[in-house]
Amino acid sequence: MKSPLLSLPGAVPAEGVDEGVAAHYGELFREQRALADGTGFVDLSHRGVVTVTGSDRLSWLHLLLTQHVSELPPGQATEALILSANGHIEHALYLVDDGETVWAHVEPGTQDALMAYLESMKFFYRVEVADRTDEFAVVHLPAGSIAPVPEGVAVRETAHGRDLFLPRTDLEAYAADNGPAAGLLAYEALRVEAHRPRLGFETDHRTIPHELGWIGTAVHLQKGCYRGQETVARVQNLGKPPRRLVFLHLDGSEVHLPVAGTPLQLAADGADGRKLGFVTTAVRHHELGPIALALVKRNVPVDAELVAGDVAAAQEVVVEP
Repeated sequence: MKSPLLSLPGAVPAEGVDEGVAAHYGELFREQRALADGTGFVDLSHRGVVTVTGSDRLSWLHLLLTQHVSELPPGQATEALILSANGHIEHALYLVDDGETVWAHVEPGTQDALMAYLESMKFFYRVEVADRTDEFAVVHLPAGSIAPVPEGVAVRETAHGRDLFLPRTDLEAYAADNGPAAGLLAYEALRVEAHRPRLGFETDHRTIPHELGWIGTAVHLQKGCYRGQETVARVQNLGKPPRRLVFLHLDGSEVHLPVAGTPLQLAADGADGRKLGFVTTAVRHHELGPIALALVKRNVPVDAELVAGDVAAAQEVVVEP
């Protein structure tokens, strides 16, 4: 779904899964600084939007999600995962209940599979599930923003900012009144700085929540059964995850960033060394320079100097080994 905001001056389209919105509007670092200062907005209208209505919506979702949502107060934002039977992450939902409807936004293109799963689990519960992606666009306002929220618009407010579920027909008018727009690369740079994982970027087919630090934020450890809970409980009580998320400071003298999937080795061993992990997201930050998130094997020493391809990488702990 192509955003109408790609017609704004300087807009350069994003690629891959984020196709359809702007990567930037010609001034990447200015856009980052604006977001960090609490001004502007980010067009996330390519993300999927799913709603759940009905009197059983919260108790029903509580059975399916990793998060405790059965008594979720109206207006309180949360995030949750859906796991496979083996505890691997399949979906990430960023949701809020407005008192009548649960609104959730999800990764672009994942809403069809999510809808199919939710529909298959309705049984006799009084719930209705709908894909509202064609009707609503997600707009992100950074933390500290004083931009107005239109009346009647569902809002997820977190420490990182506010996500608006804006009618698509209002997107251009809202952008005109509340600019300047910041592109997705600016948003991603602040996400990496905050060590926040993203489904499909920091995850693969075998990722479990413990590896990414999603325990506590997206996984509640004191709630009833859900699919994959056995793996979560076993790792929490008896062991450690096989991998851990790290934050990397990359060598700023290099002109290129390592792409997602670039292997990580010990710097002393060079490119011929044993693979210890891989880069998941690499960005250029307006203050920190080139930085990245990566997954490494749990037993990699926390003070080990690494190399991503030919780029030196110093790690900071995100998930404890």
